[in-house]
Amino acid sequence: MLNLLKQVESIAKQAGQDILLSAFESQLSLQTKKSDGSIVTETDEKAQAFIQEALYALDPSIGFLGEEMSQEEQLQALHHGGKFWCVDPLDGTGNFTTPLPLFAVSIALIAQGKPKLACVYDPVRDEMFSAFKGSGLLINGEPFEPVPNHKALKDSVGFVDFKRLKPALATELATKKLYRSQRNLGTCALEWAWLAAGRGQFIVHGGQKLWDYAAGLLLAEESHCVVTDFIGKHPFAQSQLSSPIIAAAEQNLVDAWLSITKVDETP
Repeated sequence: MLNLLKQVESIAKQAGQDILLSAFESQLSLQTKKSDGSIVTETDEKAQAFIQEALYALDPSIGFLGEEMSQEEQLQALHHGGKFWCVDPLDGTGNFTTPLPLFAVSIALIAQGKPKLACVYDPVRDEMFSAFKGSGLLINGEPFEPVPNHKALKDSVGFVDFKRLKPALATELATKKLYRSQRNLGTCALEWAWLAAGRGQFIVHGGQKLWDYAAGLLLAEESHCVVTDFIGKHPFAQSQLSSPIIAAAEQNLVDAWLSITKVDETP
């Protein structure tokens, strides 16, 4: 598994450096809007094509689910059974086109319904966050052991995406002093990686796509973080293309968030 991880890291880094970073620096990547209003660029599509071809060369028996596929194709890959790669070739396209230097390549291997291998690569900072199941988190190939902080929610800083929360919950989080402070990086993959690396204490998101959380979730869990949805179920408890997310460095923070979100999710 370590050898496979190294190969996937190499693919992610080549896509990040040769495709994403070069296009970001030139800002020559043409963009259009998808049916859901999100932005897609030529760079997203070029990076996905490169990654898909490179992963196929590693093992043609493994399926592929990428962000820039149609939903029909994504669902087919999700429910086909067996192993598949889950890829976001350019996570943070809005940042990329602003231009704001916060974006990443995200690759996960899903087997038996759960992520078994993952890497998130930040080409701007040349940082690779990676893991395989049971390995612990690696940052640039070096083992990372998180330092327990045991902070209460009111003393914690984390990542919150307000626009994907229900209005009542978003208002509550924005107006009540439930936590010390929040950030929104505009890239789910880096928020997951930074949580795993101890650069924040929690993530709260009203609905991430599978390619947003597949790799990052494994990184976080390999760094001893706790992950659930808004009602206490694991995002991989069932096959689905999206899920609300609560992730935190400590169980007490997850419990604190669930006390808030479970009320909001009650019919």
